Amino acid sequence: MTDPVSSGSYSSKTAEYHDTPLRRKSRTWIWVAAALVVALVVYLAMRHRDDPAQSAQSGQAGGRSGQGGGGGARGVAGPVTINTATAKQGDLGVYLTAIGTVTPVYTSTITSQVSGMISAVHYREAQLVRRGDPLLDIDPRPYQAQLKQAEGALEKDTHVLEQAKMDLDRYQKAWSRNAIAKQLLDDQEKIAAQNEGTVKNDQGVVDFDRVQLGYCHIVAPFDGKVGLRLIDPGNVVQANSTTPLVVVTQMQPITVVFTIAEDYLGQIQAHMQKNPLNVDVFDRALATKIASGKLTAVDNQIDTTTGTVRLRAQFDNRKNELFPNQFVNTRLLVNTLQNVTLVPTSVIQHNGATTFVYVIQDNVAHTQNVKPGVEDAGVTQVEGIKPGDVLANSSFERLRDKAPVKITNAPVQAPATANQSAP
Repeated sequence: MTDPVSSGSYSSKTAEYHDTPLRRKSRTWIWVAAALVVALVVYLAMRHRDDPAQSAQSGQAGGRSGQGGGGGARGVAGPVTINTATAKQGDLGVYLTAIGTVTPVYTSTITSQVSGMISAVHYREAQLVRRGDPLLDIDPRPYQAQLKQAEGALEKDTHVLEQAKMDLDRYQKAWSRNAIAKQLLDDQEKIAAQNEGTVKNDQGVVDFDRVQLGYCHIVAPFDGKVGLRLIDPGNVVQANSTTPLVVVTQMQPITVVFTIAEDYLGQIQAHMQKNPLNVDVFDRALATKIASGKLTAVDNQIDTTTGTVRLRAQFDNRKNELFPNQFVNTRLLVNTLQNVTLVPTSVIQHNGATTFVYVIQDNVAHTQNVKPGVEDAGVTQVEGIKPGDVLANSSFERLRDKAPVKITNAPVQAPATANQSAP
């Protein structure tokens, strides 16, 4: 007979006996995986620690290579590659630059000189008009009636004057025959004179009414351009009102008013007596030339608050390049230097108060002090070198006196900066 208790115990021990190898095998794999992870971490840590050292060693090796191979700016063993420019002989203009304002020669703000209703507007907005072209009409009927009334009074008083002169002629003949008293003749002379005064007064009234009637028809006072429409048909205007009806501006020719320092006034006046000075007008950026003209006038007094004097230059403006009240940059040609030595401004170097250039002779750079003068459009007049001298125009950070050079027309690569690695 089998003991249940002993049978159950036997089964439990048998299960434990079979599970123990499985647990041991799984624990072994866990320990292996953990060991691999630790080894990987140690490997990465060691590699990370070695990288800075290798970078430093490679940097030091690169530095020694650069010093030995000519990579430094001052420790160059080989020739410096440069671009060159040649000094030339020529003429250079002396200019004064100033800010100016485009100012029309004539600007007319037309207002009404009579009262009435606008009957017609003849112009279009921004229209170019000629002198005498109709612009506006004011209802003329009241002024036509006044003119007829004045003409009627003139005609009546003219006939009265003629009658008085006829009577005066009769009295003179009668007086010559002693037929009338002298008093009658004198009275008739005064009556005729009074009628003459009346006729003159009537004539003045007629002329005035004709002028008033002419004010009803407004025409362009000169050739120019009208602005935007300021009034419409049917509007009522008042005589001598400050409200403008239309604005006409002359466009051709047009002027530019600008100011210069009083120090240049004597030089400008001396050259104006010989020939009119040229004035060029540029845009605000001084990049695009707009027009060329002549200096026409200098103001008669200096502004004491700014120490400047105003000048006016005139331009044909045939293509309407200049617009009234436009701000422009002006360049006044004061003088022209002839047969001087000219070099690109970029070849000139500065060391404190010393100004010098690198003169290239036999592929060697030589320092030469110069005295710069007038500069215009990237060209400078200098003294101290001769026309035909070849000058360095690049790689100044690597050049020094008596340094060997290699001339090339290709652009020189800029030196490496702190944020760039040298090639």
